[in-house]
Amino acid sequence: MKRRLIAAGVGLGVASLAALIWWWSGPSAVALASACPLPPSTGARAGMVFVPARTFEMGDSVYAEEGPTRTVTTGGFWMDRTEVTNAEFAAFVKATGYVSTAEQPGRKGAAVFVMPSGSANLSSITSWWRYVDGANWRQPGGPGTSIEGRESYPVVAISFDDAQAYARWKGRKLPTEEQWERASLGSRTTPPEHEQPRDANTWQGIFPVVDTAEDGHAGISPVGCFKPNDLGLYDMIGNVWELTATAYAGHVPKAQVIKGGSFLCAPNYCMRYRPGARQPQESDLGTSHVGFRTILEEPIP
Repeated sequence: MKRRLIAAGVGLGVASLAALIWWWSGPSAVALASACPLPPSTGARAGMVFVPARTFEMGDSVYAEEGPTRTVTTGGFWMDRTEVTNAEFAAFVKATGYVSTAEQPGRKGAAVFVMPSGSANLSSITSWWRYVDGANWRQPGGPGTSIEGRESYPVVAISFDDAQAYARWKGRKLPTEEQWERASLGSRTTPPEHEQPRDANTWQGIFPVVDTAEDGHAGISPVGCFKPNDLGLYDMIGNVWELTATAYAGHVPKAQVIKGGSFLCAPNYCMRYRPGARQPQESDLGTSHVGFRTILEEPIP
């Protein structure tokens, strides 16, 4: 995406910057929550949920890249019950001094969603995406934005390398596409119906110009605001896309498979709020709608 935006000559003018800052941290149709209550998590793997071994039908049929469906078996593993948060990633950076890809010299920036104006050309994604110099996990909307008060929100504007570095620090790894999809399905063994889910942070209204926020959230929500699946995993669908360890075959530049859809998915655009949905995400590009969670391949103690 970075290369496409630069090639198109897309910049960030004053009007766009104002819209960006409003979208990220300004007023909305609903009150912004700083956190959502999560039930206590105790035991040897606090904050994680065990996903039992399962054989299931992987894939879907809404978009060509999702098929064909095939039978897959995964072993058991532990998975973070929520997406990795700003607070958790900040703790990693504080402990290690890690510098994210978007903060490194010569690569300072990330792609940011900006709600387009009424005069925008809505046939082009450059109407709602900007490559913003200075955008990174600390200021995901670019200079002038912040994660202060958003410690419980998913960390975004990170690269595949950033997610891997965090996972290694925790003694974990990123899930494969197969593991992620199995966890998202919960007790199901076949894909669910294709309707827009109610218990997920997705886009209500006409994307990308009208978000009615009927689900209680305009933009990203804190983790754990919606009902978990029957394994106890939160936000496996919607909120932010999640990076996997699986490379997206044949994609140039190098890309990872991302899963789960995001708050930008709507019935009229990106109906990818389903376990079987998948998209490529450039491995070295952070965006304001992609995060991750980790797994641990250990048996129940």
